Amino acid sequence: MKHVPTLINAGLCGILVFVLLVVGLPNVRVQAAEVTAAPAVQAAAAAQPVCDTARSVQVSGTAVVNVVPDRALILIGVQSNAASIDAVQLVNTTATQRVFAVLESMKIESKDISTDQYIIEPVYEKYDSLTITGYRINNDIAITLRDVSKASDVIAAALGAGANQVINVEFYTSELRKYRDQARDMAIKAAQEKAQALAKGVGAEAGCVIHIDENTWSSYYGGYGRNQNVSSQNVSQNVTPATGSGDNDNGPVSLGQISVQATVDVTFGLK
Repeated sequence: MKHVPTLINAGLCGILVFVLLVVGLPNVRVQAAEVTAAPAVQAAAAAQPVCDTARSVQVSGTAVVNVVPDRALILIGVQSNAASIDAVQLVNTTATQRVFAVLESMKIESKDISTDQYIIEPVYEKYDSLTITGYRINNDIAITLRDVSKASDVIAAALGAGANQVINVEFYTSELRKYRDQARDMAIKAAQEKAQALAKGVGAEAGCVIHIDENTWSSYYGGYGRNQNVSSQNVSQNVTPATGSGDNDNGPVSLGQISVQATVDVTFGLK
């Protein structure tokens, strides 16, 4: 009977050893696989070309894309004067509604017509006087024109309907991203060609790219104004725009051109 506990303990120890072996085998297999794979990974890494940063050439590439604007922002004003606030509001509202009506009759959508500025101010008897003789309203209306050929007609119609100020006319492109990408690709190509030419001159070859910087902006040739679409459109090889030329007959309003310019500074490793 004394041998029974001994046999039980021996059996339990055997079970415990078996469980430990079963649990530990996957780890052993994984470790063995990692040891086997390590030389292969090291060999693959060694086979890849290393970028030599000790010998390099730094170049700049620039490209310019000239495009004709396909959008216009027209800023017109309706200025009114009257002896009282109620009277000046009535006069200005009546004139403004006539302007809105004529713009809508020219197929300009309401979403493209907005109030840019609305100011009511007193009119004093003299510059240094506090005596008020009347009131003035300056109501500025912004018109986004999707057919730029109608710019002069829209201005004339608005003036005929009650507007009495032409504050600003600006042109911009709705496809700036496309022209930026186009200019950037051309600038990179120009940089690559320049690097190869320089490297060839010293008996080397331009290889991997070590560093690259890019700068893109735009400028409008035809005027300056307040449109944020224009000022934020920030592309030396010229591209003929697919939208036409700058010589289109647009009446007294000339479209001009937008120059989108890109410059890249690239450092290539030599090999």
